[in-house]
Amino acid sequence: MIQPKSDEYFMREALKEAQKAFDLDEVPIGAVIVSNNRIIARAHNLTERLNDVTAHAEMQAFTSAAEFLGGKYLHNCTLYVTIEPCVMCTGASYWTQLNKIVYGAKDPKRGISDLNIKLFHPKTKITFGILEKECSDLMKKFFNSKR
Repeated sequence: MIQPKSDEYFMREALKEAQKAFDLDEVPIGAVIVSNNRIIARAHNLTERLNDVTAHAEMQAFTSAAEFLGGKYLHNCTLYVTIEPCVMCTGASYWTQLNKIVYGAKDPKRGISDLNIKLFHPKTKITFGILEKECSDLMKKFFNSKR
């Protein structure tokens, strides 16, 4: 029997996407969407390259996964994202009806968890802290290079 891949495995794949964003001088956030233990979408921030404030990693991944599945709902899918989703991405995740969201590091400035509002779909499970240090360190490295 094939062993299912772990949250750490998929978060490492999201970190690879975040590194691609870093290399493009984009805020280094990466995402993958998994269905049936298989990555069906990969994405990273493209806001600078596309000159589009909505081109967050999560939004790119939602579009790619929906295209792959042939429908707008991402039932039985898990989003792995290196940094806690913002309000926009959380709202979009609600409409996709994801089964689960796993994020690496919290984002105290733009993340959803400290806002005391419920935007996640009620059936969506949330897990955080997976490879938190690695996810956080890449963001710190990026912003330290800007100062």
